[in-house]
Amino acid sequence: MAADGPVSPASPIDRLLAVMRQLRNPDGGCEWDLAQDFSTIAPYTIEEAYEVADAIAGGDPAAICDELGDLLLQVVFHAQIAADDGLFTFDDVANAISAKMERRHPHIFGDATTSDVRQQWEAIKANERAADGPKGALDGVALSLPALLRAQKLQGRAARVGFDWPDTEGPRDKIAEELAEVAAATDDAHRHEEVGDLLLAVVNYARKLGVDAEGALRDANLKFERRFAAMEARAGGSLQGLSLGAQEAHWQAVKASE
Repeated sequence: MAADGPVSPASPIDRLLAVMRQLRNPDGGCEWDLAQDFSTIAPYTIEEAYEVADAIAGGDPAAICDELGDLLLQVVFHAQIAADDGLFTFDDVANAISAKMERRHPHIFGDATTSDVRQQWEAIKANERAADGPKGALDGVALSLPALLRAQKLQGRAARVGFDWPDTEGPRDKIAEELAEVAAATDDAHRHEEVGDLLLAVVNYARKLGVDAEGALRDANLKFERRFAAMEARAGGSLQGLSLGAQEAHWQAVKASE
């Protein structure tokens, strides 16, 4: 039977789960929600995670709360799809992550003691991966991660098994080497490959410097947007029609003002 109105179970999470069950109910549910599956919802899940990050960067607690709700809905949506297909339930998801956190924090939830919590965390994760069968050091780094972030994670994994430069000089020199190879590329496909190698080298250099490449580029994008908007304001609203020299003068003036 279709629901007569909003559902009001005892707890907020029960209410949300009931709302999603009704949205996916073939009897009176939402046609769009019923048509979705894991793959069609995945892009929204990624988008909502980024919107949470944007809200956090904006420092607005109300916006953070709102965006976290949207992200939680994605988890509930995926869990309901799974429940409809007889795969697992939201309770299974919650129990699994609770068990994982307890397992990975034996110094909190068990009797273990350690002076290096991060090393303990990594050792436990390595044991978990080993329990699933032999795997390479780079296995399990999600393909859907942003390319810079994935490059940093891949390089970090490689470094754990000793495949790493001993200092920052090696990756810095590698950038110069890759720049020369980009310049020497003979066609579009070759340039595509060499620019990729160059970006990988820059990420590696950032990692050796202790810089989060993804975060650094995100901040650089914001800075560029801010400066470009200030340039447009100085130029009366648009840079269209200005010479490159005039645009550069505006750019330098904005930089100086900061």
